[in-house]
Parts: sequence; structure tokens; C-alpha cells
Amino acid sequence: MKKTIFQLTTALALLAAAGVANAADCKITVGLVMELTGPAGEYGQAGAKSVEMAFRDINAAGGVRGCDLVTDTRDSQSQGNVAVDAATQLVQVKKVPVIIGGIISSVSIPILTSVTAPAKIVQVSPASSSPTLTALGRDGKTNGIFFRTITSDALQGVAAAKYAIDKGFKKLAVIHVNNDFGVNMVAEFSRAYKALGGTIVSDTPYNEKQSSYASEVTAAMAGNPDGLYLVSTPVDGATIARTWISQGGVQKFLLNDGMNSPDFIDSVGADYLKDAYGTSSGTSPTASTDYFMKNYKDFSGIEPSNPAADRSYDAGAIVGLAIAIAGSDDPAKIKDAMFKAVDPKGTPIYAGKDEFAKALGLIKDGKPIRYEGVIGPVAFDKYGDITGPFRLWKIVGGKVTTDGEMSTEDVNKLQAQLNK
Repeated sequence: MKKTIFQLTTALALLAAAGVANAADCKITVGLVMELTGPAGEYGQAGAKSVEMAFRDINAAGGVRGCDLVTDTRDSQSQGNVAVDAATQLVQVKKVPVIIGGIISSVSIPILTSVTAPAKIVQVSPASSSPTLTALGRDGKTNGIFFRTITSDALQGVAAAKYAIDKGFKKLAVIHVNNDFGVNMVAEFSRAYKALGGTIVSDTPYNEKQSSYASEVTAAMAGNPDGLYLVSTPVDGATIARTWISQGGVQKFLLNDGMNSPDFIDSVGADYLKDAYGTSSGTSPTASTDYFMKNYKDFSGIEPSNPAADRSYDAGAIVGLAIAIAGSDDPAKIKDAMFKAVDPKGTPIYAGKDEFAKALGLIKDGKPIRYEGVIGPVAFDKYGDITGPFRLWKIVGGKVTTDGEMSTEDVNKLQAQLNK
């Protein structure tokens, strides 16, 4: 009898230990569709590492419901059709409750319209800024499942126009990528720039991944501009800028947020970019900003200033916290929890293991939290949009340096004046 009891006790102990092991081994998979290659590859590589870092920090804090957050990362190759195929596999085969991505709007939009919105799966883009995404929400075509951690180009265009005027750009040539992002960005910029007294002497679209952009540059030079507004990505943008310089174009540039890139600067040459300026969706620094700036490069090997890096960490953090708040993998509950992760009435939570441990404890106790991320405190409106300040920057000695900031209030005020 004693032997039987001993054997039973031992068996129960082994089962209990196995249960603990299984709990520790359980995983919650989030899909990532990132531009790891192609024209936007630099952004997607940084973004994927940022999400992984956010998940690492949450897992180190105890994980979600005792499980680790993990990513199933797919390369969109910076192409919408490839992205749709990848997202379809993640949703239909892998059954992920959330997709983070894409980075660029021409990838995020087809994922949204073809995959996530019909399936009612939460989608979070760290860097897609096209106003089309707001319009889709307004028209009831997103099922309320889309969120982004970057401001719309409708606002960035206004900030860029004001900065251009302030920096003495009176007659601009425009060269822009011929996709949803480029077309909308230039439309918003042009409206504001002209209203502020600027003149656009030429507007030239281009198609991606061409070996030469000589004809586009020649067309853009008509009208003797005093600068070039280049809306592009680092690889194509560098080719266009070098061609512009070699053809004798004035070496004064206005650049979009994605051109805030060491690769672009190195490829063009710092000596040719001494009069180059740009705008980016900005930050209101928090403890999260400090944490990220100090730790990201050690984790990823990538500079924390890389476009999309900061806001991708926030996308990962908010998704992870939302899954914890939802208490399940139900996409409908996660959608509602996205708003709760940044509840203005909640206890402020910042990036990193210790802060996430604090957040998970509050969530367990049913108390509200407000994640204040690397890009600052944000809140989502009903279309998943955020508002925020804009960073004004210039290239000095081959490095991107901050030249100032336009506050949310300043941008909204100027936007209202232009809409009168």
C-alpha cells in the first residue's frame, strides 16, 4: 500500500511538473508582415526588431496569461500582392489574432482591404501614414480593426509646407513615388504650401525600382526651382538625388519622414546634403523614449533613429498589453482592448521589463493603464488614428539633427486656418 501511494504521489508530482512546463512553453503568436526587402527594407528590418524587443520585455515581465508573445514574421518584399498572400496565410492557416504591419501604406492598405478587415482581425501599422486609411475607416470599410502609431499625412503635409516656407523654399520642384503614400502626401503638402505663398514649378511622379531616373529629374528641373521636395524611400531616393545633383540641380532638399536614413545620407554623400531638411511624425519624450534610445541598438544592431523603429516598439507594446487586457485571443476583445491600453484615465506605464510587470499586475487587478510610449502618450480615435507633434530636422555633418518641433496644437491650428 505504501509503495502504491508513493508511486501515485510521484506520478502526480510529475504531472504537475509537466503542467508547469507546458504553461511556461505556451506561446501566443502575433503575425508580422514587414518590408524586410525591397525599397522599404530598411524600415521593415528595424520595425521587426522593435516589435521583437517589445515582446521580449513583456515576456521578461511574466508574459501574457503565463504565455510568451512570439512573432511569425513574413517579408512583404515591399509589394502589396506579396503582403496579401503573407497576411492570408497568417490569418487563415496560422490563425493569428493580430497582424502588425505593413510599414508603408501601399502594403498596409491591401492587407487591410483584402485580409484583415473582411476577417475582422486586428491590424496595427507602425508607419503607414496615408490619409486613405482614415477615409476607409470613415467609409465603414475597416470594421474598426485598424490602428496605427503614426500621424496621418494630412497633418504631416501641413507641417512640411510650413517648414519649407520657413526655410526659404519659395519655388519647389516635386518628385514623388507614384503610390498611395506619395500621391496623398504631395496633395496635402501642395495645398498647404500654395496657401502659404509657395510655388510648385513641377510635379513629377516616378515608379519604384527603376535603374535610372534621368528623365524624371530632367522633367522636374523645368521652371528653375530653388529646391527639390523628394518624397521617396532611401534606395530610390538616393538614386534620384544623385541624378539631380549630377544634372546640376540646386543642392537644397526638402525630404519626407522616410528619408531620415543613414543609408540615404551615405549613398548620396553628406557633402551634397548640407542644405537638406525634413519632417517626421515626432515625439514628446517620455521615460519610454529614454529606455528605447539606450537599449535598442544593443538588442538589434540598428540605430534607434532609424525610421519606424520607435513607433514599431510602441505598436508591439500596445498589442501585447491589449492581448493581456482582453484576457483571450479573441480579435473582437483585442480590438476593444487596444483603446484600453492607452486609457487617458489609467496609471502611466512606460517601456521595459519593470514597467510592463507593473502593467500586468494592474491588468490582473482590473485597473486601467495608460501606456506612454517611445513616441509619447497617444490615444486612438474611432478610426485608429493618433495625433501628435512633428519633428523638424536637418542634416548636419552627415547626421540627422533636430531643428525644432511643431506641436500638435500648432499643426491643428494651421490646418484649421487652411480649411477656411
